[in-house]
Amino acid sequence: MNDPYRILGITPDATDDEVKKAYRKLAKKNHPDRYQNSPLAEDASEKMKEINSAYDTIMNMRRSGNNYSSGGTYSDSYSSSASHGRYSDIRILINNARFDEAEQRLSSIPPSERTAEWYYLMAVISYHKGWLEETYNYASAACRLAPDDVEYRSFFSRIRSQRNGDYTSFGGNSSSGCGCCEMFTCMLCSDCLCNACCRS
Repeated sequence: MNDPYRILGITPDATDDEVKKAYRKLAKKNHPDRYQNSPLAEDASEKMKEINSAYDTIMNMRRSGNNYSSGGTYSDSYSSSASHGRYSDIRILINNARFDEAEQRLSSIPPSERTAEWYYLMAVISYHKGWLEETYNYASAACRLAPDDVEYRSFFSRIRSQRNGDYTSFGGNSSSGCGCCEMFTCMLCSDCLCNACCRS
């Protein structure tokens, strides 16, 4: 992944408020609703995914005590944050569509160390693989462990809607012929929209 700070147009010494302000500005500019029926719609969606990924990477690193080095790699600042560092790396794998590797990394984490984020990431991977029931169960567990997390709640809400037959909750429709990869793209786009609206 490219330097997340560069993607948001800020420097690593930016405050959390400055990170959020930069994110909101770019998210508003690239909101898919502004590009409906436009030839730029696909590019805007891709840009939005990149912005969302950069924001998540920065905030995850800051929460877990990880730093982004000048060489463009991630490093753990504290040994006690090793599990959080693994989740940040796993998010990067998922963002790069390396789902099997991400699942292997998650599976290697002992059950006693599995947090709400572990269940959320497993839910995302399961969704990509077309395992809706497993996705629902993992997402539900993530919400039980972290009921106030907006990211987990919004994802679970959409999964629950789809499980009940409402496939439009992921931006698709019955005539689009949306395949597995396209559905995952829709899911990521929905995450972008939710995060753009809900982060403060």
